[in-house]
Amino acid sequence: MDWTSSVIWWHCYPLRFVGAEERAITTTEHRFDHLANWLDHAQQLGCDGLLLAPVFDSVSHGYDTLDYYRIDPRLGDDADFDEFMRQAKVRGMRVVLDGVFNHVSREHEIVRRALAAGEDSPEGRWLKWDAGFPYCFEGNLDLVELNLAHPPVADYIADVMIHWLDRGADGWRLDAAFAPGADVWRPILDRVRAVHPDVWILAELLTTDYLDFAARAGVDSVTQYELWKGIWSSLKEQNLHELAWSLKRHVTFVEQFRPQTFIGNHDVTRIRSNVGDDRHLGHAVALLMTLPGIPSVYAGDEFGFTGVKEDRPGGDDAMRPAFPRTPDELADAKPELQEVYRRLIAFRRRHPWLVDATVSTRDVTNTFMVVELTHRAERLELVLNLGDDAAPLPAGDVVLAGDASGEPGLVGAHDWAIVRPEHHQVT
Repeated sequence: MDWTSSVIWWHCYPLRFVGAEERAITTTEHRFDHLANWLDHAQQLGCDGLLLAPVFDSVSHGYDTLDYYRIDPRLGDDADFDEFMRQAKVRGMRVVLDGVFNHVSREHEIVRRALAAGEDSPEGRWLKWDAGFPYCFEGNLDLVELNLAHPPVADYIADVMIHWLDRGADGWRLDAAFAPGADVWRPILDRVRAVHPDVWILAELLTTDYLDFAARAGVDSVTQYELWKGIWSSLKEQNLHELAWSLKRHVTFVEQFRPQTFIGNHDVTRIRSNVGDDRHLGHAVALLMTLPGIPSVYAGDEFGFTGVKEDRPGGDDAMRPAFPRTPDELADAKPELQEVYRRLIAFRRRHPWLVDATVSTRDVTNTFMVVELTHRAERLELVLNLGDDAAPLPAGDVVLAGDASGEPGLVGAHDWAIVRPEHHQVT
């Protein structure tokens, strides 16, 4: 079994996590130790990997890169990064970095050279152009798109990826991977894998054809936004038919690759705010930790953080708060919710076959559903009840439940349970 089959990511946004300045600074602040102080918390939660948002020199939020080979001075320097990596590795934790390779800051030297030399110059061909102007990502004039189809640019990006893998990283998240296109990524990733064959590559996709992109680009995983939407929306609207449909789609992806599953990340409204009813938060976590794929926990969700994404400048800030220097300093830490995460992550670890499980559903109503999870001779059933009344459980042994004190043979109102059905192999 390869290492990616069992990893569970703790996803965080370092610049905001440590309370860094909003704009680039000329001095160096050594703040990686702030993030390192939380490694034990992530590990105690049950996570054994860190999925990091950008850590490279940038103008503001990290997605406007100035230098791919330099750690952002608001976080620290090379020595700080190396020490952070050492502490992660001592704990047996994998680390994935955020590769914002589709676009750079307008202040990046690549853009400055291209603008000075012109579109048809060797320097100019490093950028995408539109009617004589450099192409800007999603209309943001500060984010200029690189031409990754241009061989020198492809070589440059591959060199950057290899450089940080050599420094200890285990993988890359390809930000806005959909923008350059699948075929553009293939030669870059082939070159990277020739040096680091065990690298894990996650592509950020929104609505692109996941199957086609993964096959053509050669990535290992994609961000499963369809399932994310199906989970929170079905719980919020009490319409589990939507989730049943999303799971049908999810099965087709799992047959080809292991999707990256999540109920929260740095780009979306917090799961607690999305669901709206705290009685159904455990249902979301249970789905995350039983469904096939490679799950991640967005830092703060385990504490019940809230935050709504808004379509305005700074509209992501609510989902990206600063954390105190240590977990002990966090007020209102929601120990009962943390325990839900710990129990379900531990359950996932005891049933590693779930990463590749086949999924089907039955007995679906707006407020009730049984999710069947099978792999070879293994079988489990996740029972979701959003209704105001208790409901009968399938025949079998309850191995985990939201309310362990519920009546025998029933799943309580607004509760969930995992059942090992009769007549199957015990893990």
